[in-house]
Amino acid sequence: MRRRADASQRELARWAGVHHGTVGRIEAGALTPSIALLRRIIAAAGFRLAVVDEFGRVLTPMRDRDDIRDGAGRRYPSHLDTILDPEPGEWWADVYGLARPPETFYRNRAYRDAMRRRSQWEVRVAKYRNVPPPPRVVRPQR
Repeated sequence: MRRRADASQRELARWAGVHHGTVGRIEAGALTPSIALLRRIIAAAGFRLAVVDEFGRVLTPMRDRDDIRDGAGRRYPSHLDTILDPEPGEWWADVYGLARPPETFYRNRAYRDAMRRRSQWEVRVAKYRNVPPPPRVVRPQR
């Protein structure tokens, strides 16, 4: 990255506002920088840090909706797919007879992932035109 920016260690350190020894120790493997420091140094060189999947595609942040929160005003867990207007059986507290929320999520990871694969296949017709459909998803018994 420093070579692509055509900068010496001292120049890059000055641009990033760190000691030149810090850049040298990072490059030598003697110092593992925090993500914040790494982002600052990378940005000083004109680049940015990104997360990619196994195919090299850049992962973009999910859209955050402020209107989807639980009864206490908390956000739902970010790793779960939110279901708006759940039907009976789609909310984990149905078994406890609790009042239904306007949104919820599936707690069963395998079921969530199978639903997501099926949905992607159905929605992205052009991409999956010659691909057989994933198996139908059966809701697990409690």
